[in-house]
Amino acid sequence: MCAGAAVNAHVERIVYGAEDGNMGACGTAVDVLRLPGAFRPALYKGFLGETCGALLRDFFAAQRRDGGKESGD
Repeated sequence: MCAGAAVNAHVERIVYGAEDGNMGACGTAVDVLRLPGAFRPALYKGFLGETCGALLRDFFAAQRRDGGKESGD
């Protein structure tokens, strides 16, 4: 969804760290950025990948543990 929005908005560059092999749309599961006729932003992937992946894993582990409640509730 985000990749499609970036293409439609003609975002010049996309930078991300952690890849999603199951649902990613920037060249992992699918590649929305390379569809024929689509605007093609510059793509920089893997930026601080280990750090980003750890943050996401920790966040979703906390969501599962706390039943989806926001921190501070």
